[in-house]
Amino acid sequence: MTTEPLFPDTGDQEIPLAHRMRPTRFEDFLGQEHLLEPGRPLRETIQRGTVGSMVFWGPPGSGKTTLARIIAKYTDRNFESFSAVTDGLPRVRAVIQEAQQRRDLKGKSTILFCDEIHRFNKAQQDAFLPWVEEGVITLVGATTENPSFEINSALLSRLRVFVLKPLTPAHLKSIIKRAIQMLANDLPAGVVSPNIDEDAIDLVTRYADGDARRALNCTEATWDHIISLPSLPKTISAECIELVLEKRVARYDKTGEEHYNLISALHKAVRGGDVEGALYWLARMIEGGEDPLYLARRIVRMAVEDIGLADPQALTMALSSKDAYHFLGSPEGELAMAEAIIYLAAAPKSNRVYEAWGRAQNAAKEYPAEPVPLHIRNAPTTLMKALGYKEGYRYDHDEGGNAAGQEYLPEVLRAEKWYEPTEQGYEKNIAERLKWWAEQKKQSS
Repeated sequence: MTTEPLFPDTGDQEIPLAHRMRPTRFEDFLGQEHLLEPGRPLRETIQRGTVGSMVFWGPPGSGKTTLARIIAKYTDRNFESFSAVTDGLPRVRAVIQEAQQRRDLKGKSTILFCDEIHRFNKAQQDAFLPWVEEGVITLVGATTENPSFEINSALLSRLRVFVLKPLTPAHLKSIIKRAIQMLANDLPAGVVSPNIDEDAIDLVTRYADGDARRALNCTEATWDHIISLPSLPKTISAECIELVLEKRVARYDKTGEEHYNLISALHKAVRGGDVEGALYWLARMIEGGEDPLYLARRIVRMAVEDIGLADPQALTMALSSKDAYHFLGSPEGELAMAEAIIYLAAAPKSNRVYEAWGRAQNAAKEYPAEPVPLHIRNAPTTLMKALGYKEGYRYDHDEGGNAAGQEYLPEVLRAEKWYEPTEQGYEKNIAERLKWWAEQKKQSS
């Protein structure tokens, strides 16, 4: 026996909730107060209809496209919109040609909104440049990627960049409640709408990660599930939300801004000795689909850059975690990387090897042709011996203290001290060894 849903599917293709709820005026726009509070320059510019070329940079669901639509409402200029995902350069050229004709014939300028502008490569973005310079179009772009990396420098120099932030939990909760009210208004007359409890709102808020569109899609999917039931529940609970959400998808882009943000957070947490922070960012990257071998390489980098000789075992641990991952694969191999991360975060820190190597590299660049001192050159031929190669060389093992007191650097660099060990961990032992060698060298010379 089958049960009929309370509200059978009529087959109509309804407009998505996220589109229906898109604000059309500032009074309904939530978030981005740093840009859009009354009196802020961006809001004043939009309300006057005098916007210049700009790009909105922010995470998904932060309001970039909505702001563009609000601009269209306030301006008396022609407003053209397209997406770099679905429209190519022929469409761009056609819009620009129409904009030029419109300006020449009617004296009316055009605002061109390009959504996902980072999807155009640098050469394709060049198509905008001359028309922005001549004022044929005012370009308004939207991107989830860092404009410094994804928009060519010539074009970017002509755009003002406005950074949008993820929506706060308070913003998202207001949006979810508004959405439930709008959906309730669609119910037949006399049908009592269910309430949504605070635990359910909190769950959707956490799931959304600051993304209004994600919050609305989740709310709509839950509502669609509810109205497909034989009877409406009195309350939309967190359990109902969990039924709809099979798995929360982490916000992560392996090649974009978030990739660099997370690996920076992981490295800095290790450097700062924060085990929990380091484990969290490692887990975030793995859950987001990061290549584990990329992480293994970065873990090795942390060992040599930030720990160095304060704990030489750190490099061994890092390399062993890479080998263990090769041997075990996922998910077991990830545990080896977690072990290495804990070891590195807890280890004493020293970047003196990193700094010493940088100084040595700089010296090699500044003095790229200094001759090797004659006494430490090899002399395999009679001619070389006659020229003084190896003359005066003292074999260290024949010296009483195993230090012959010779110079091993070109004369111009003999006063340099590139490596200065700290008193941290094993590096303290190295400092004592170097002091001993210096004393032996002094006595021998």
